[in-house]
Amino acid sequence: MSINPGKTGMGMSNSFCATTIYRNQWDKVNGAPNSAVLNIEADLSRFFPGGIGIAIYHDAIGFARQNNLALNYSYPLTIGNVGTLGLGIGVGILNYGMNPEWIPPTSIPDNSLPSEFAATNLDVNFGAYFDAGDWYVGLSSTHLTQSLLKQQDQAGFDQTYQTARHYYLMGGKKFADFFGGTIDAQVLMRTDLVKFSADINARYIYDFGNSRVGYGGLTVRTTDAVAFMFGYTPIENLTVGYSYDLTLFNKLSNISRGSHEILVKYCYNIPEPPKESSRHPRWL
Repeated sequence: MSINPGKTGMGMSNSFCATTIYRNQWDKVNGAPNSAVLNIEADLSRFFPGGIGIAIYHDAIGFARQNNLALNYSYPLTIGNVGTLGLGIGVGILNYGMNPEWIPPTSIPDNSLPSEFAATNLDVNFGAYFDAGDWYVGLSSTHLTQSLLKQQDQAGFDQTYQTARHYYLMGGKKFADFFGGTIDAQVLMRTDLVKFSADINARYIYDFGNSRVGYGGLTVRTTDAVAFMFGYTPIENLTVGYSYDLTLFNKLSNISRGSHEILVKYCYNIPEPPKESSRHPRWL
């Protein structure tokens, strides 16, 4: 939902889910990215068409800090007996800032070095997500406005940060009855028209009964790593997961001790409203 608002509330059937992810990338590398995501989404088709959600994203890289907040809405369109197409939009704000501590080679101040900076501007995302039950495909774009964040420092220099438009193509399919479980295979491609990367992902999901489900899987991320993932549902509607990325495909492979990612997801089924009964004598 963070990168495709068309997914908001899709396939949830009168329930809401909260998902949080924390990622420590390239462990032991000074200034490496640390990211956190919180998504809360709900299917409210009982009350009005579509799903709503809120997506919160925090990213820290070196001196820089970025925070995104978006309110999402997805409108469903039934496509015959095939599936449902969700057309979604996310509108919110993007805040970017930095608080650098430079160590210049001389004691003479260098006014060309960026100083403390923070600015906020509008941010808009759009996505289309088609859900056919056992397979899906989605296309989306974030930072459509390519907002310019601008602030003037104490020396009079304009400091700016330009958000770049990103594009995402995603798809996945589930293969049931595979050695007693289910294979969930997915592909995610992303680009800002300068750089490109893709994830190829597969999980084996096994149902232990009594609402307990476990999974294990593997991801290959181009230009970066191979990741191993594990997850478990200890009680109904609660999922916890962990993945470890083994950095292999870039120059950090000799320095980084890999990346760690933790996931917690909880879903709640909205109860049916109580049925009203009439006590009028004519209707007894």
